[in-house]
Amino acid sequence: MGWCPLAAHGKDADAAMNQQERTHGPELDDPKESRARPRRRWWAIGVAGMTGLALTAAGTPVTVPGGDQPSRAANDRPSGWELRADGRGAGQDGKTDRDKGKPVGTPVPCDADRLIADVTQANARGGAVLDLAKDCTYLLTADLDGSGLPAITTPITLNGGKNTTIERAAATAQFRILTVNAGGDLTLNHLTITGGHTNDAGGGGILVNAGGTLATNDSTVTRNLSDSNGGGIRNAGTTVVTRSQVSRNTTNQTGGGIESTGRLELARSQVDDNSALLAGGVFAPGVTIRAGSISGNHATSAVGGLFVQGGVSTLVGTRIAGNTAIIVGGAAVTGSGELTLRHVKLADNTANAVGGLFVQGGAVVGSSAVVADSVIEKNISTASIAGGVFNAGQTVVRRTKINDNQAGLGGGGVFNTGTGTLTLDATKVVKNTAGTDGGGIFNDGTVELNTATGTIVVKNRPNNCVDVPGCSG
Repeated sequence: MGWCPLAAHGKDADAAMNQQERTHGPELDDPKESRARPRRRWWAIGVAGMTGLALTAAGTPVTVPGGDQPSRAANDRPSGWELRADGRGAGQDGKTDRDKGKPVGTPVPCDADRLIADVTQANARGGAVLDLAKDCTYLLTADLDGSGLPAITTPITLNGGKNTTIERAAATAQFRILTVNAGGDLTLNHLTITGGHTNDAGGGGILVNAGGTLATNDSTVTRNLSDSNGGGIRNAGTTVVTRSQVSRNTTNQTGGGIESTGRLELARSQVDDNSALLAGGVFAPGVTIRAGSISGNHATSAVGGLFVQGGVSTLVGTRIAGNTAIIVGGAAVTGSGELTLRHVKLADNTANAVGGLFVQGGAVVGSSAVVADSVIEKNISTASIAGGVFNAGQTVVRRTKINDNQAGLGGGGVFNTGTGTLTLDATKVVKNTAGTDGGGIFNDGTVELNTATGTIVVKNRPNNCVDVPGCSG
């Protein structure tokens, strides 16, 4: 069976999850595994059906644009690349023309009504650069069609400075701070966006609709709330987050920090301490992340940190750490997605089922992962299998350490299902612990250790491997 869709709303979703745990556990198996050897069935009690993951977000299926065709991630660019409001990229050092000679913008005094008027005028005139006041909080009190500021429809840059904040007044009606519509091209520099609260189209802080573009540089999106998807940012267009923080945002549905169905890039940014039903940190069908962190996020159901559904995703030099959830703590790739992790630290994530990384299997939605030059350590599955890695798809691990992970049942380091194909090159699986069997690797599928490259599986408890060719117990 597949992993049960989470199609309930609010309390109903929680009740459904609670009932699921009481009856079938976190649903981590695949129909093909009904033919597995009888002695394997000890783990099926708690893990019946995880390889057919088909999550929905609070009643609405989470779909990938283009149907079964994976959406392509943005092309690789140097780590200092930024997207500007005029659509041009910066150089290798991350500096823009504005850094060398800042264009003269229109000063906006510390007055929310004046800011609203200047944004309205900028839209009418085809764009503008607005220089907001330092040490100022623009306190918004009026709902302008769902947002505190007029919807952005042209290229507009908002330059902040020290302690420049745009905030919704607490005693007012619920609205987000900013909306970017088709044709809108918004750049935020040195700004804090906070206090947004929306219950309609999502994006508690910022909503980017299809055809819109958002670039945040050296900015913070924090303490926003959405009753729909995207507690901090909801992106259906193009969003690039550079040297910024998306933190302490909340949604009752998907993507506590960021929920994206469009093009998403993050560079040297932190998506930390957000919460959601699904994907406490980031949800995206294809994302590129360079440096920074996805840490301390929480999901009341599945995937505490990063949830990739479909598409092609690449993470380089990123830390995914300290995330928590019921089903998957750290990161998950599903829906025929392709995930590459390079120089990534996946650590200290915790869930009832899979602690670290989940790779979905199945003939239709099977996914793949490549993990290289990375560390997967100290992740915990408190009550089930796969402390470090759960693989039901196709996973290749190169020059990586999988160590000190724990599973309540089997597969302390790695749990490889009957549909899983796992290749380990120059990889060390060391000092992992399982409650019952397969301290290092528990295998029901295909595992290739490639010991000639230096792969070792040692010092795991209660044993190193179960049914792994070339691995001694």
